[in-house]
Amino acid sequence: MVNWVVSLAGPRRISLEPCPPDPLGPGQVRVRTRYSGISAGTELTLYRGSNPRLSKDWDDVSRMFVPRRSTVPYPLVGFGYEEVGEVVEVAPDVPDRRAGQVVWGIWGHRAEAVVPAGAVHPLSPDLDPLAAVFARPGAIALTAVLAGDLHLGDWVAVFGQGVIGLLATRLAVLSGARVVAVDRVPARLAHAARLGARIAVDAGAESAAAVLRRATGGRGADVCLEVSGAYPALHEAIRSTAHAGRVVAAGFYQGQADGLGLGEEFHHNRIQLVAAQVSGPTPAPGMAGRWTGARVAHTFMDLVAEGSVDPLPLVSHVVDASAVADALALLDRGDADALQVVLRFP
Repeated sequence: MVNWVVSLAGPRRISLEPCPPDPLGPGQVRVRTRYSGISAGTELTLYRGSNPRLSKDWDDVSRMFVPRRSTVPYPLVGFGYEEVGEVVEVAPDVPDRRAGQVVWGIWGHRAEAVVPAGAVHPLSPDLDPLAAVFARPGAIALTAVLAGDLHLGDWVAVFGQGVIGLLATRLAVLSGARVVAVDRVPARLAHAARLGARIAVDAGAESAAAVLRRATGGRGADVCLEVSGAYPALHEAIRSTAHAGRVVAAGFYQGQADGLGLGEEFHHNRIQLVAAQVSGPTPAPGMAGRWTGARVAHTFMDLVAEGSVDPLPLVSHVVDASAVADALALLDRGDADALQVVLRFP
C-alpha cells in the first residue's frame, strides 16, 4: 500500500507525494482521511515562506524565538490541522475505539495517519463529517471570544470575516454581544449578517471606528477582536475601542508592524491589548484550571452538534487532494469567494 502526503518543497512549491504507511503500535489507531481543511492563516504563512519558524528556532525552555542553527527543514511534510476521517485499524490495547468510527483531530494533510488513540475524537453521528474540519478553526475563534471576556450587551467588533472571523462573530452573538462585523469583502459581510451581526462595515468604504462611535453614543466598542492578522486592521480596532477597553489580537501577524501606531489611540485611551493563541495550557489569562485547549475544541464541536453554530455554509471549495497546489494558489490570491477550502481524500 502507498500513503499520500502533502509536501512543501519551498515557498509556493506544493505537491501531493507518495510515502510508505506507518506501522501501528501500542495505544494507536490508523485513520483514513476523508477531509482535511486548509488554514488560510498559518498554512499560508508556510506556503509563502513568511512564517517565523522558517527563519528562526522556537526555544521551548525560554519560550523565545532564537537565531536558526540549521537550514530550513524542507520539505515540510504533512502540515495541516483540520482533519476528519475513519478509523480503519485499532491496536489490541485500545478499548474505546473501533474500526469504522468517524473521528476528528489533527494529523495533517495525508491520506492516512497512525496516531495515539486519545488524539482523535468521535464525531456525533448526526453531523456531516465535513463539519468536523472546523474543530480547530472553531477553537481558535472561541479562544478569541474567551480572551475578550465578553458580557451581555457589550458592543463587540470583529475585524476580519474569513472563516475564523465569521465563527467568532457567531460565537460573540451567542455570548450576548451586539456584534459589528468588519471586512472589505461584501459577500463575507453578508455571511456575518446571517450569523447575527447587527452592523456590517465595509472597511474599504468607511471607518469602523467612526461607525462604532456613532452606534455607541461616542463611546466606542467595549471589545474588539482582530482576527485578520493585518496590522492596519489592528490599528483600526484600537481606534474603535472605548477608553480602557480591550482589543484581542488573535491574527497571525507577519513581518514588521507597518500601519500600526501605538503612540496614538492605544496610548491615549489606555487600551488593553491581549494576545489570543489556541496552543498552550490555557486560552487566556485568568482561565487556568478551568479552560484548556481540549475543552475549547470540544465545546465548539458541542455547539455545532446542538445546532447553535452551523459551519457548513462556510465551505466554499472541496477539491481532490491531488489538486492541493491549485487550492493553495486560490487562497494565496485572496479570491473573494474563497472561504473554507477543503481537500478530499479518496
